[in-house]
Amino acid sequence: MPSVDAPLHAAISELYQHHHGWLQGWLRRRLGCHEQAADLAQDTFTRLLGSRRVLDAREPRAYLTTVAKGLMINWFQRQSLERAYLEALANLPEELAPSPEQRYLVLETLHEVDALLARLPEPVRQAFLLAQIEGLKYEAIAQRLGVSLGSVKRYMQQAFRHCLELME
Repeated sequence: MPSVDAPLHAAISELYQHHHGWLQGWLRRRLGCHEQAADLAQDTFTRLLGSRRVLDAREPRAYLTTVAKGLMINWFQRQSLERAYLEALANLPEELAPSPEQRYLVLETLHEVDALLARLPEPVRQAFLLAQIEGLKYEAIAQRLGVSLGSVKRYMQQAFRHCLELME
């Protein structure tokens, strides 16, 4: 008996056969790196397999570039976060530098926190970061963001609620 996902897999297989090379070339031109382009092209098709969406094959390249652009943006954000962390580590005395295992764990945690924050609306994220990273009081945050104290309190409640939901 065929799988329920057989039509989806067949559609993705056809997309892969007809457009994988094109997508990889498109990514390579934007990234300037053959290996990263190959990885992101593969990730694009993997994402499609996990989406369980029925594909609209009328504009397959537009669909593939939309998915690939999202993955590429995520990749650039990860690279930026990793560079910032490695730059901070470079300024540490050697005896305080974390082990490779600790570096990996910290980077994974940073990526998880970044993903969590990315799901928050911009003013909520800004208020949360000002409170947690800069240690600002709510009044100072309200002044910095140009909003009311009540808005900052709502933003912080929303951010904390979001954190708690993810912990459940």
